Parts: sequence; C-alpha cells; structure tokens
Amino acid sequence: MDWLQIVVLAVIQGLTEFLPVSSSAHLILVPELTPWDDQGLAFDVALHIGSLTAVVVYFRHELWRVLQSSLAAVSGKGVDEDARLGFWVALATLPVCVVGLVFHDLISSSMRATLIIGISLIGFGLLLGYADFRKRGTRTEYQLGWKDAVWIGGAQVLALIPGTSRSGITITAALMLGMSREGAARFSFLMSIPVIVLAGGLETVGLFRQPQLIDWPAMIWGTLLSGLSAYLCIHYFLVLIKKVGMQPFVVYRVVFGIWLLWFFHF
Repeated sequence: MDWLQIVVLAVIQGLTEFLPVSSSAHLILVPELTPWDDQGLAFDVALHIGSLTAVVVYFRHELWRVLQSSLAAVSGKGVDEDARLGFWVALATLPVCVVGLVFHDLISSSMRATLIIGISLIGFGLLLGYADFRKRGTRTEYQLGWKDAVWIGGAQVLALIPGTSRSGITITAALMLGMSREGAARFSFLMSIPVIVLAGGLETVGLFRQPQLIDWPAMIWGTLLSGLSAYLCIHYFLVLIKKVGMQPFVVYRVVFGIWLLWFFHF
C-alpha cells in the first residue's frame, strides 16, 4: 500500500464511523474512483482498532465510572445512574449483534449495491432531518429507561443496511424519544464500542481463515491516523451539533445519495 492510500482510507474510516453520513457509502467509492487494490482484511482490522481506541479514550472517564458502577451493581451494592447507562448500552447492542451475526454473509454481499446505498442515504437522511427539525427534548444519556434502550437498539439494526449510517439512525431514534442532540450523539457513540468490537472480531476471524502477509508499517499508520481522525471527529461533532444541529449532514446525505444514484445508474 502506498502512503496516500493509507491516509485516505484511515481518514475516511475515522470520520465516517461516527458522523451520520454512512461509512459504507464512502468506502465503496474508493475502489471505484482510484486504481488501488483492495486493502485487505488486516488493514480493515487496523482501522477498526483505531476507531475503537479513539472512542474509548474520549469517553474514558464515563466508561471507568460505568465499569465500576456496573461491577458494584452486579455484586449487589445497588444500581446508580452509571450502572444503568452501562446496562442500557448493553441492552441496546443485543439486537444488532444477533441480526448481524445471523445475516452477516447476506449483508456483506448482495446488499452492498449502490442502488441500496443511494436510496438509504437519501431516505434515512430525510428521517434524521425530520427528527432534528421537530421539537427536541433535553434528556441526556443518563435519563433513559429500558424501553428507550430497546427502541434505539432496534433502530440500530437498520444500520446493517448499507448507506443507513449506524450513528445516523441511532441519533434519529434518540431524538424522536426526546433526547437532546448532544445526549443522543453521546449515547450513540457509547453504543459504537461493542459494535466496533464485534465487527473487528468478525474481520479478525476472517483474517485467520485467509492467512496473508501483513504490511506492519501500513497497519500501524492506519491505526494511528484512523484513531486521530476519529477522536477529532467525535470532539468537533459534539461541538458543532450544539450550534447548527443535524441539518448540514442531512443536506450532505441527500446530495451525496443523488450523486451516487446518478453516477452509478444513469
């Protein structure tokens, strides 16, 4: 892999993993618009490790409190708001884990058509715009109940459709439940941790099944660049949505989706 390919793929992964714009919609363009060969499973794993590291580091204080409180709750010392947050993240993750494992082969093959991606970008983008435009609430991630977690977790299953965007659909569901923009985004980012672990785990299994030479410099730089871009993305996204909301991302999704449909189908 050359350096430009490493940088482009790492930055795309780092940014689109957390922005509500769909990583699959962007990554599909790389082999179509460049002469680069497929980067391989090993590099995909490295990019996921970078994204995972970024979100864990960014939320390290919240995660530490959640871990301590969850262990205390399991040992019978009572349930506080941090323990409940941990339970709701776990509960919200179950649906996508089950459906993703069962339909992994179908999703990774026949559903990656550009027609599906383009329509999903537009349709779910408009849904995000509606959820953000309507009257919003002020609830934070600490004010959720188990029904809220189930609803957001069920919505996350739709992210298995390429072009939907995992962060986009979970933020949409959270906004419809009366959460604030920042609260919806923070809960979505926390939910990404077990999902990225699962996705990276599946790719690692595939890597062992298909042994290949590993380009260690590319792996290391890919992990670092993906992690750095993801960390900056999380920080500035949370700042930006307080001021302008989700509408710029809605416009981007719709325009991008229309362009994809035109480029590949007309």
